[in-house]
Amino acid sequence: MGHGHGHGHTHGHHHGHPHGHDHEHDTAPALPAAFDTSVPDEALSPEQQSRRGLLRRAGLLGAGLAAGTVLAQTATAAPARAAGNGRRGKGFLWLAGDHHIHTQYSSDGKYRVVDQVRQGARHGMDWLVITDHGGGTHARIGVDKVNPDIREARSAYEDTLVFQGLEWNIPAAEHGTVFVHPGKHEVSVLKQFETDYDGSVKGATDSTPANEALAIAGLSFLADQVKRRKVKDALMLANHPARKGIDSPHEIRAWRDATSRGHQIAVGFEGAPGHQAGGLPKPLGPGGARGIYDGSPSANSFAGYPLESYRTWGGFDWMTATVGGLWDSLLAEGRPWWITANSDSHQVYADTGARGGGDFNANGRYDDPVYGGQIDITQNDFWPGQYSRTHVGSDGFSYAAVMDGIRAGRIWVDHGQLISGLDVRVSGGGRWATLGGALHVRKGTRVTLSVEVALAGGPNWAGFVPELARVDVIQGDVTGPAADKDAFTAPTARVVKSYEVNKDSGTVRLTYDLGRVDRPVYLRTRGTDGNRSAVGSLGAKVDPAGPAIDVVGDADPWRDLWFYSNPVWVLPS
Repeated sequence: MGHGHGHGHTHGHHHGHPHGHDHEHDTAPALPAAFDTSVPDEALSPEQQSRRGLLRRAGLLGAGLAAGTVLAQTATAAPARAAGNGRRGKGFLWLAGDHHIHTQYSSDGKYRVVDQVRQGARHGMDWLVITDHGGGTHARIGVDKVNPDIREARSAYEDTLVFQGLEWNIPAAEHGTVFVHPGKHEVSVLKQFETDYDGSVKGATDSTPANEALAIAGLSFLADQVKRRKVKDALMLANHPARKGIDSPHEIRAWRDATSRGHQIAVGFEGAPGHQAGGLPKPLGPGGARGIYDGSPSANSFAGYPLESYRTWGGFDWMTATVGGLWDSLLAEGRPWWITANSDSHQVYADTGARGGGDFNANGRYDDPVYGGQIDITQNDFWPGQYSRTHVGSDGFSYAAVMDGIRAGRIWVDHGQLISGLDVRVSGGGRWATLGGALHVRKGTRVTLSVEVALAGGPNWAGFVPELARVDVIQGDVTGPAADKDAFTAPTARVVKSYEVNKDSGTVRLTYDLGRVDRPVYLRTRGTDGNRSAVGSLGAKVDPAGPAIDVVGDADPWRDLWFYSNPVWVLPS
């Protein structure tokens, strides 16, 4: 069918550049110390001890889960290397991270790089991307000056992979994370990209065909840098895509198609935006909107989007939260397009840090933050890992392995530590495929979806143990490329099965029998604490109990927790 996503289960997905581990930052140990049970607790730093405590409470350390599952792989000292055709050992190292983080090098930020990395490590993050805002000052000064701070943080926190990236003002569209594999050209490539292709730098923010073409040229530039071995790898993920309505469906499709499969640059968008503390009601919170999704259409917005698309739904972006909506329309085409979740951390709720002084325009940064003032409950953000997590199935603990896992779509996301582990796979005909992959079988083969959920193993950062109430399986037909590049519905997608979860600890195993499959389909999963739900916008037959639209001013993020997985395809022939 040529849908281009067999790479998720065949591990021959080389990107035209070697993924050897010869880079100075890629000689990391096989496992972070917190994962390595041969390292005694007393030898760990406070951040590593916090990470190990999380893993231990979740049953992800030692013999906490049945051997042979993906989850158990976390506990082994030598993750299985990629080999064969997906029938190898089932293990990946699931590394939690955040690709959207700001520092004092952003005009609306304040924290040092090391502050965000320390907090990320403390809150269980294995990888982080520093993404200060693109723009004239950053392109001229910041992209250079932040690099030594990132290098220092890499050295100080060896168990955390710290990527340098930036928040790209996508010409004609919203923001996006762009990041590269560490190396001697990481600064020069990012600097040239930002100088030549940033919408703010180039005055190319309006929704015009010329500006849309500039965005495509920027993605092509990044692919070319990888082909020329200037950087080992580069990725783009669109941020808060529905917030302003300016990421039109045809633009998203064009980003996905801008570069060849071997050097795929644009691979997904935020399924859930950052700024989740914004919904905490007054008087103890900002009393705003989760994700700061409180806008309305402008002259540059795509006219087809409904007003409700400008709000979050259960904390998730409308494009992701709507069963049969825009994300499903891409999956129904067979397009690999993945979702993530992250903090967009600028100013942290209930923190006492005040922004330092200094001339940002002259220096490209603010002075270091000053602590000891008032607790600020008007801020919209959490620390990396405090609320939102993106879990990537990696073939090892390295920069290249995380980037490969993201590109392959081996990703699931959660809010508020709702669950601690997830394994999703389809099997049939003696083969299996997992998240982001495709199971190729003969027509008429019986196929089964199996889902294994490790429930919350302890209190989250709000101090309570979340309880998973329900898991939903969503299925849709693969119908091929849409004739209309601005299509944003998938008429066959619907919730095909819901499972009530009647236990509060340990592991839940669910199976869904697809029967004998005679047409191409995809499946994805989500789960909820059950506190807030509503009939989906396309009706009860499509989504009887989906996320409810978030109310501006009254949307406590901790009382409405969800997880989502990326899809897996079944392609009979």
